[in-house]
Amino acid sequence: MLELRHVSRVYGEGGAEVTALRDVSLSVEPGQMVTVMGPSGSGKSTLLAIAGTLEEPSSGEVLLGGRLVSGTSAAERAWLRRRVIGFVFQDFNLLPGLTAAENVALPLELRGVVARRARSVGERTLANLGLGDRTGHFPDQLSGGERQRVAIARAVIGNRRLLLADEPSGALDSVNGEVVMRVIRAACQRGVAAVVITHDARLASWADRTVFLRDGRLVDQTTPPSGARALSGDDR
Repeated sequence: MLELRHVSRVYGEGGAEVTALRDVSLSVEPGQMVTVMGPSGSGKSTLLAIAGTLEEPSSGEVLLGGRLVSGTSAAERAWLRRRVIGFVFQDFNLLPGLTAAENVALPLELRGVVARRARSVGERTLANLGLGDRTGHFPDQLSGGERQRVAIARAVIGNRRLLLADEPSGALDSVNGEVVMRVIRAACQRGVAAVVITHDARLASWADRTVFLRDGRLVDQTTPPSGARALSGDDR
C-alpha cells in the first residue's frame, strides 16, 4: 500500500542545510501495522509527513497502492488525503464545537456526502469502536481514550486505506494507550495499512514490524517475538 524508495529530505541550503531523512526505503502492505521508533530529531515525523503527501521528498519516490505520488500536483495530493490517507495526531485535532459523530462524519461531508448519511456512517463507525453511547457528546465531554478513538474513527471513515499516526498514545495512560493500539490493530484486520510513531516499546509489540530511525537513517527493523502480538493484541 505504501512504498518509500530511497527517500531523502533536506531543509535549508549551504551552512544552514539539515538532512532530516537519508536514503530511507520502506514498504507497508495492506493489513500491516509498522511502528517507527527513534530518538527526538531522528526523522520520524518527517517520514510520516512525506508518506502522507504533506511534504515532498528532496529525492526518491513515494508510491501509494503502486501509484507514484511524489511529484504530483497539489490537487492530486489533496485528493489522496481526502480519500485514501487518514491521519491521527497526538493532540486529537477534534473540532470542539462538533459532537463525536459530527467530527467523524466531517471528512465524508467535505467529499459531498449528504450530511444525514454522513452522520449515520459516523455513528456506525463509532459504535464499532465501542462508542455507540457517546456519539452525541462533545470532545470536552469525552475521556482522553475516547477522544483518541473518535480521532481514529475519523481517520479510517470512508474506506481509507492508509492510516498514519504520530504518537497516538503519547498523551494517554497505559490502559488507554493499549485501547488505541487495539483500535488501530482492528483497522489493520480490515485491510488498512498503518504506520505508527511511538516511543513505547510495549505498544510497538502490537505491530507486525518495528523500524528504527537514527539521524535520518533507517538503521534496524525487528518483528515482535513469537506470540507477543497475540498476547498484547488480538487474543486479549
